Amino acid sequence: MSLLFVEQVLNGLQLGVMLFLLAAGLTLIFGIMGIINLAHGSLYMVGAYAGSIAASATGSFLLAVPAGLAAAAVTGLAIEYLVIRKLYDRDHLDQVLATYGLVLLFNESISLIVGRQPLFVGVPPALSGSIEILPGMTFSVYRLTIIVAGLVIAAGLYALIQRTRLGMLIRAGATNRDMVRALGVDIKLLYTLVFGLGALLAGFAGVMAGPLLSVQVGMGEQILIMTFVVVVVGGVGSIRGALFGAIVVGLVDTLLRAFLPQLVRGLLADPSEADQLSAGLASMGVYVLMAIVLLWRPQGLFPARS
Repeated sequence: MSLLFVEQVLNGLQLGVMLFLLAAGLTLIFGIMGIINLAHGSLYMVGAYAGSIAASATGSFLLAVPAGLAAAAVTGLAIEYLVIRKLYDRDHLDQVLATYGLVLLFNESISLIVGRQPLFVGVPPALSGSIEILPGMTFSVYRLTIIVAGLVIAAGLYALIQRTRLGMLIRAGATNRDMVRALGVDIKLLYTLVFGLGALLAGFAGVMAGPLLSVQVGMGEQILIMTFVVVVVGGVGSIRGALFGAIVVGLVDTLLRAFLPQLVRGLLADPSEADQLSAGLASMGVYVLMAIVLLWRPQGLFPARS
Protein backbone atom coordinates (compact mmCIF):
# COMPACT_ATOMS: atom_id res chain seq x y z
CA MET A 1 0.00 0.00 0.00
CA SER A 2 2.80 2.43 0.89
CA LEU A 3 4.70 1.76 -2.35
CA LEU A 4 1.47 2.18 -4.33
CA PHE A 5 0.89 5.49 -2.57
CA VAL A 6 4.40 6.69 -3.43
CA GLU A 7 3.89 5.65 -7.06
CA GLN A 8 0.61 7.55 -7.27
CA VAL A 9 2.22 10.59 -5.66
CA LEU A 10 4.86 10.54 -8.40
CA ASN A 11 2.14 10.19 -11.05
CA GLY A 12 0.34 13.14 -9.49
CA LEU A 13 3.57 15.13 -9.49
CA GLN A 14 4.08 14.36 -13.17
CA LEU A 15 0.53 15.52 -13.97
CA GLY A 16 1.11 18.61 -11.85
CA VAL A 17 4.28 19.49 -13.77
CA MET A 18 2.43 19.18 -17.08
CA LEU A 19 -0.33 21.43 -15.76
CA PHE A 20 2.28 23.91 -14.54
CA LEU A 21 3.81 24.23 -18.01
CA LEU A 22 0.39 25.19 -19.33
CA ALA A 23 -0.73 27.27 -16.35
CA ALA A 24 2.49 29.34 -16.16
CA GLY A 25 1.90 30.85 -19.58
CA LEU A 26 -1.83 31.22 -19.07
CA THR A 27 -1.47 32.99 -15.72
CA LEU A 28 1.16 35.39 -17.08
CA ILE A 29 -0.97 36.25 -20.11
CA PHE A 30 -4.05 36.89 -17.99
CA GLY A 31 -2.23 38.48 -15.05
CA ILE A 32 -0.18 40.91 -17.13
CA MET A 33 -2.11 41.42 -20.33
CA GLY A 34 -5.58 40.92 -18.88
CA ILE A 35 -6.41 38.59 -21.77
CA ILE A 36 -8.59 35.51 -21.29
CA ASN A 37 -7.01 33.24 -23.87
CA LEU A 38 -9.12 30.17 -24.54
CA ALA A 39 -6.78 29.37 -27.46
CA HIS A 40 -3.95 28.54 -25.05
CA GLY A 41 -4.93 24.87 -25.28
CA SER A 42 -4.66 25.11 -29.08
CA LEU A 43 -0.99 26.12 -28.71
CA TYR A 44 -0.52 22.97 -26.62
CA MET A 45 -2.14 20.99 -29.45
CA VAL A 46 0.04 22.67 -32.09
CA GLY A 47 3.17 21.78 -30.12
CA ALA A 48 2.02 18.18 -29.74
CA TYR A 49 1.22 17.79 -33.46
CA ALA A 50 4.44 19.45 -34.62
CA GLY A 51 6.52 17.31 -32.26
CA SER A 52 4.73 14.11 -33.26
CA ILE A 53 5.09 14.78 -36.98
CA ALA A 54 8.77 15.69 -36.58
CA ALA A 55 9.40 12.56 -34.50
CA SER A 56 7.68 10.35 -37.11
CA ALA A 57 9.52 11.99 -40.01
CA THR A 58 13.01 11.99 -38.46
CA GLY A 59 12.78 9.18 -35.94
CA SER A 60 14.40 11.48 -33.39
CA PHE A 61 12.65 12.82 -30.31
CA LEU A 62 15.49 15.31 -29.83
CA LEU A 63 14.46 16.97 -33.11
CA ALA A 64 10.79 16.78 -32.17
CA VAL A 65 11.31 19.03 -29.14
CA PRO A 66 12.63 22.10 -31.01
CA ALA A 67 10.07 21.50 -33.79
CA GLY A 68 7.21 21.59 -31.28
CA LEU A 69 8.63 24.60 -29.47
CA ALA A 70 9.16 26.54 -32.69
CA ALA A 71 5.69 25.74 -34.05
CA ALA A 72 3.95 26.78 -30.83
CA ALA A 73 6.05 29.95 -30.41
CA VAL A 74 5.57 31.11 -34.02
CA THR A 75 1.84 30.35 -33.84
CA GLY A 76 1.58 32.21 -30.54
CA LEU A 77 3.39 35.28 -31.86
CA ALA A 78 1.19 35.28 -34.97
CA ILE A 79 -1.95 35.08 -32.81
CA GLU A 80 -0.74 37.93 -30.62
CA TYR A 81 0.05 40.15 -33.63
CA LEU A 82 -3.03 39.38 -35.70
CA VAL A 83 -5.77 38.92 -33.07
CA ILE A 84 -4.83 39.42 -29.42
CA ARG A 85 -3.29 42.87 -29.95
CA LYS A 86 -6.70 44.13 -31.09
CA LEU A 87 -8.35 42.85 -27.90
CA TYR A 88 -6.26 44.67 -25.30
CA ASP A 89 -8.85 47.41 -24.81
CA ARG A 90 -11.91 45.20 -25.29
CA ASP A 91 -13.90 43.59 -22.51
CA HIS A 92 -13.52 39.96 -21.45
CA LEU A 93 -16.61 38.81 -23.38
CA ASP A 94 -15.03 39.93 -26.66
CA GLN A 95 -11.79 38.16 -25.69
CA VAL A 96 -13.62 34.93 -24.88
CA LEU A 97 -15.56 35.00 -28.17
CA ALA A 98 -12.49 35.84 -30.26
CA THR A 99 -10.21 33.24 -28.68
CA TYR A 100 -12.95 30.60 -28.82
CA GLY A 101 -13.16 31.33 -32.53
CA LEU A 102 -9.43 30.64 -32.71
CA VAL A 103 -10.01 27.28 -31.01
CA LEU A 104 -12.51 26.30 -33.72
CA LEU A 105 -10.18 27.60 -36.43
CA PHE A 106 -7.22 25.56 -35.16
CA ASN A 107 -9.28 22.40 -34.72
CA GLU A 108 -10.66 22.56 -38.25
CA SER A 109 -7.29 23.53 -39.74
CA ILE A 110 -5.56 20.57 -38.08
CA SER A 111 -8.35 18.27 -39.28
CA LEU A 112 -7.93 19.49 -42.87
CA ILE A 113 -4.13 19.29 -42.85
CA VAL A 114 -3.44 16.15 -40.78
CA GLY A 115 -6.82 14.44 -40.54
CA ARG A 116 -8.88 13.39 -37.54
CA GLN A 117 -7.06 10.13 -36.87
CA PRO A 118 -5.02 10.37 -33.64
CA LEU A 119 -1.23 10.27 -33.87
CA PHE A 120 0.78 8.03 -31.57
CA VAL A 121 4.39 8.69 -30.67
CA GLY A 122 6.58 6.15 -28.95
CA VAL A 123 8.65 6.93 -25.90
CA PRO A 124 12.22 7.75 -27.01
CA PRO A 125 14.45 4.66 -26.59
CA ALA A 126 16.85 6.50 -24.29
CA LEU A 127 13.98 7.27 -21.90
CA SER A 128 12.03 4.01 -22.17
CA GLY A 129 11.81 1.48 -19.41
CA SER A 130 11.68 1.94 -15.67
CA ILE A 131 14.11 2.70 -12.89
CA GLU A 132 14.05 1.35 -9.33
CA ILE A 133 13.66 4.36 -7.04
CA LEU A 134 12.77 2.38 -3.88
CA PRO A 135 13.28 -1.30 -3.01
CA GLY A 136 10.52 -3.19 -4.79
CA MET A 137 9.26 -0.13 -6.64
CA THR A 138 10.03 1.00 -10.19
CA PHE A 139 8.93 4.13 -12.00
CA SER A 140 8.86 5.18 -15.65
CA VAL A 141 12.06 6.95 -16.73
CA TYR A 142 10.09 9.13 -19.15
CA ARG A 143 7.64 10.32 -16.50
CA LEU A 144 10.58 10.99 -14.15
CA THR A 145 12.22 13.02 -16.92
CA ILE A 146 9.07 15.13 -17.28
CA ILE A 147 9.10 15.84 -13.53
CA VAL A 148 12.77 16.87 -13.56
CA ALA A 149 12.38 18.97 -16.73
CA GLY A 150 9.31 20.72 -15.33
CA LEU A 151 11.03 21.54 -12.03
CA VAL A 152 14.10 22.86 -13.89
CA ILE A 153 11.84 25.08 -16.02
CA ALA A 154 10.02 26.25 -12.88
CA ALA A 155 13.37 27.23 -11.32
CA GLY A 156 14.37 29.02 -14.53
CA LEU A 157 11.09 30.92 -14.67
CA TYR A 158 11.44 31.90 -11.01
CA ALA A 159 14.93 33.22 -11.69
CA LEU A 160 13.68 35.06 -14.79
CA ILE A 161 10.78 36.69 -12.92
CA GLN A 162 12.64 37.48 -9.69
CA ARG A 163 16.24 38.15 -10.79
CA THR A 164 16.16 39.88 -14.18
CA ARG A 165 15.09 43.27 -15.50
CA LEU A 166 12.57 41.60 -17.80
CA GLY A 167 11.12 39.80 -14.80
CA MET A 168 10.92 43.07 -12.90
CA LEU A 169 8.90 44.60 -15.76
CA ILE A 170 6.66 41.53 -15.89
CA ARG A 171 5.98 41.77 -12.14
CA ALA A 172 5.37 45.48 -12.45
CA GLY A 173 3.04 44.89 -15.39
CA ALA A 174 1.06 42.38 -13.34
CA THR A 175 0.63 45.00 -10.61
CA ASN A 176 0.08 48.23 -12.57
CA ARG A 177 0.40 48.16 -16.33
CA ASP A 178 -0.46 51.86 -16.71
CA MET A 179 2.45 52.85 -14.48
CA VAL A 180 4.82 50.62 -16.49
CA ARG A 181 3.61 52.27 -19.70
CA ALA A 182 4.00 55.74 -18.15
CA LEU A 183 7.64 54.95 -17.29
CA GLY A 184 8.43 54.59 -20.98
CA VAL A 185 8.44 50.82 -21.28
CA ASP A 186 7.32 49.47 -24.68
CA ILE A 187 4.30 47.68 -23.30
CA LYS A 188 3.40 46.12 -26.68
CA LEU A 189 6.83 44.49 -26.91
CA LEU A 190 6.51 43.28 -23.31
CA TYR A 191 3.11 41.79 -24.10
CA THR A 192 4.50 40.09 -27.21
CA LEU A 193 7.38 38.56 -25.23
CA VAL A 194 5.03 37.35 -22.49
CA PHE A 195 2.63 35.82 -25.01
CA GLY A 196 5.51 34.16 -26.88
CA LEU A 197 6.87 32.74 -23.61
CA GLY A 198 3.45 31.37 -22.72
CA ALA A 199 3.11 29.77 -26.16
CA LEU A 200 6.58 28.24 -25.82
CA LEU A 201 5.70 26.61 -22.50
CA ALA A 202 2.41 25.30 -23.88
CA GLY A 203 4.23 23.85 -26.89
CA PHE A 204 6.76 22.13 -24.64
CA ALA A 205 3.94 20.59 -22.61
CA GLY A 206 2.38 19.35 -25.85
CA VAL A 207 5.61 17.75 -27.07
CA MET A 208 6.20 16.01 -23.74
CA ALA A 209 2.58 14.79 -23.64
CA GLY A 210 2.90 13.17 -27.10
CA PRO A 211 4.34 9.82 -25.93
CA LEU A 212 1.86 9.65 -23.01
CA LEU A 213 -1.37 10.54 -24.79
CA SER A 214 -2.84 10.19 -28.23
CA VAL A 215 -2.26 13.41 -30.17
CA GLN A 216 -5.66 14.38 -31.51
CA VAL A 217 -7.86 17.30 -32.46
CA GLY A 218 -9.40 18.94 -29.40
CA MET A 219 -6.80 17.68 -26.93
CA GLY A 220 -6.17 21.27 -25.83
CA GLU A 221 -9.72 21.83 -24.62
CA GLN A 222 -9.60 18.68 -22.49
CA ILE A 223 -6.75 19.97 -20.35
CA LEU A 224 -7.53 23.69 -20.54
CA ILE A 225 -10.30 23.48 -17.92
CA MET A 226 -7.94 21.93 -15.37
CA THR A 227 -5.38 24.59 -16.29
CA PHE A 228 -7.86 27.31 -15.42
CA VAL A 229 -8.50 25.53 -12.11
CA VAL A 230 -4.74 25.67 -11.43
CA VAL A 231 -4.65 29.41 -12.17
CA VAL A 232 -7.59 30.07 -9.85
CA VAL A 233 -6.15 27.91 -7.05
CA GLY A 234 -2.62 29.32 -7.35
CA GLY A 235 -3.50 32.97 -7.96
CA VAL A 236 -3.69 34.93 -11.21
CA GLY A 237 -0.36 36.23 -12.51
CA SER A 238 1.81 34.27 -10.07
CA ILE A 239 4.43 31.76 -11.25
CA ARG A 240 4.84 30.47 -7.69
CA GLY A 241 1.08 30.10 -7.46
CA ALA A 242 0.96 28.25 -10.78
CA LEU A 243 3.60 25.77 -9.57
CA PHE A 244 2.04 25.02 -6.20
CA GLY A 245 -1.49 25.11 -7.60
CA ALA A 246 -0.54 22.67 -10.39
CA ILE A 247 1.11 20.24 -7.98
CA VAL A 248 -1.85 20.36 -5.58
CA VAL A 249 -4.38 19.86 -8.39
CA GLY A 250 -2.30 17.06 -9.95
CA LEU A 251 -1.95 15.22 -6.64
CA VAL A 252 -5.63 15.60 -5.68
CA ASP A 253 -6.84 14.40 -9.08
CA THR A 254 -4.46 11.43 -9.24
CA LEU A 255 -4.89 10.25 -5.65
CA LEU A 256 -8.68 10.47 -5.83
CA ARG A 257 -8.79 8.48 -9.06
CA ALA A 258 -6.41 5.87 -7.60
CA PHE A 259 -7.83 5.32 -4.12
CA LEU A 260 -11.44 6.54 -4.10
CA PRO A 261 -12.77 3.43 -5.96
CA GLN A 262 -11.44 1.16 -3.17
CA LEU A 263 -13.14 3.27 -0.50
CA VAL A 264 -16.46 3.38 -2.34
CA ARG A 265 -16.40 -0.37 -3.06
CA GLY A 266 -16.21 -0.93 0.68
CA LEU A 267 -19.44 1.05 1.11
CA LEU A 268 -21.51 -0.28 -1.82
CA ALA A 269 -22.36 -3.89 -2.62
CA ASP A 270 -22.56 -3.42 -6.42
CA PRO A 271 -18.98 -3.03 -7.84
CA SER A 272 -20.13 -1.42 -11.13
CA GLU A 273 -22.25 1.11 -9.27
CA ALA A 274 -19.32 1.82 -6.94
CA ASP A 275 -16.98 2.38 -9.90
CA GLN A 276 -19.41 4.80 -11.55
CA LEU A 277 -19.93 6.73 -8.32
CA SER A 278 -16.20 6.91 -7.51
CA ALA A 279 -15.36 8.05 -11.06
CA GLY A 280 -17.87 10.87 -10.78
CA LEU A 281 -16.66 11.90 -7.32
CA ALA A 282 -13.01 11.79 -8.43
CA SER A 283 -13.81 14.05 -11.41
CA MET A 284 -15.41 16.54 -9.04
CA GLY A 285 -12.46 16.55 -6.65
CA VAL A 286 -10.43 19.36 -8.23
CA TYR A 287 -13.51 21.56 -8.58
CA VAL A 288 -14.39 21.04 -4.91
CA LEU A 289 -10.79 21.99 -4.13
CA MET A 290 -11.16 25.15 -6.22
CA ALA A 291 -14.40 26.06 -4.43
CA ILE A 292 -12.73 25.62 -1.02
CA VAL A 293 -9.78 27.81 -2.06
CA LEU A 294 -12.12 30.49 -3.43
CA LEU A 295 -14.05 30.55 -0.14
CA TRP A 296 -10.84 30.67 1.92
CA ARG A 297 -8.63 32.88 -0.26
CA PRO A 298 -10.56 34.36 -3.21
CA GLN A 299 -7.33 35.77 -4.68
CA GLY A 300 -5.70 32.30 -4.74
CA LEU A 301 -3.01 30.68 -2.58
CA PHE A 302 -0.10 32.78 -3.87
CA PRO A 303 -1.47 35.87 -5.66
CA ALA A 304 0.93 38.01 -7.67
CA ARG A 305 0.00 41.15 -5.74
CA SER A 306 0.59 39.69 -2.27
